[in-house]
Amino acid sequence: MTDHPCKQGERPESRPVYRGRFAPSPTGDLHFGSMVAAVGSYLDAKANNGEWIVRIEDVDITRCTPESAVSILGTLEKFGFEWDGPIVYQSGRTELYQDYFDRLKGKGMVYGCSCSRKALAANPKGIDGAPLYLGRCRNGIASGGSVRSWRLRVPDAEVGFVDRIQGFQSQQLLRDVGDFVIRRADGLFAYQFAVVVDDIEQGITDVIRGADLLDSTPRQIWLYQCLDQPPPSYAHLPLAVNASHEKLSKQTKAAPVAGLDPVPLLKTVLSFLGIQLTAEDCSLEEFWKLAISNWDIEKVYKKHDIESLI
Repeated sequence: MTDHPCKQGERPESRPVYRGRFAPSPTGDLHFGSMVAAVGSYLDAKANNGEWIVRIEDVDITRCTPESAVSILGTLEKFGFEWDGPIVYQSGRTELYQDYFDRLKGKGMVYGCSCSRKALAANPKGIDGAPLYLGRCRNGIASGGSVRSWRLRVPDAEVGFVDRIQGFQSQQLLRDVGDFVIRRADGLFAYQFAVVVDDIEQGITDVIRGADLLDSTPRQIWLYQCLDQPPPSYAHLPLAVNASHEKLSKQTKAAPVAGLDPVPLLKTVLSFLGIQLTAEDCSLEEFWKLAISNWDIEKVYKKHDIESLI
């Protein structure tokens, strides 16, 4: 394995076409935090004369609803976002995920695990707050056990990358996370796996998203390596949190933005990121032209999280 496999601070010149994406999970309406990710990814794509794709990440059918997907797309349209190509839904890509899973299985990189959540609850916590997997089934399931989930083997080595906003990041995967699940006990493919497969298949070169996913990135880079694919460039925007320092979400009762006036809200999003537009009154079309011409990722606040401005 190569140390720091994705050490780019700038976008590699060898990548001729910028392809970015916004990939919301349809578990509720878009809120301010969602709009931060949407605006940041959209502007970086358009400022680089690139394509911007929308993907509905509904791989977890136990939490996602079609109604939320419709609401999200309607809000994006109202706020003037224009995406390239058809919308992709993870729920319709099971055969694709199975194909990639079989490739990893054929290489001996995945193994069946009999451990339940209850069995792991007493383990020390990993870097993302979940129980650290200590390799109980790495060399085979104990007699009488049965496969519940499938885990990807991780190396006892550093995986690092240079984030375009947050700077150099690294993890010792075995120590910080352990072998992680890519197919769950209920048969569904895990987010970490599905997102990498989708980004490979859609030719995504640049991932601009919230800093809540910063800790997931080394795992995803390792998956790229296992699949013999180059990782994209990453940039993690400051995460919008509430006054209690909680991530804005449906669970924390974050207010939907669908009913708000688009231009003032979009200007507030830019201000949250550290970019000010001088125009007082402008149409939605004029806003996007100004925002694209003024976008500079170097000006984005280099913070993990910031309290929401609405």
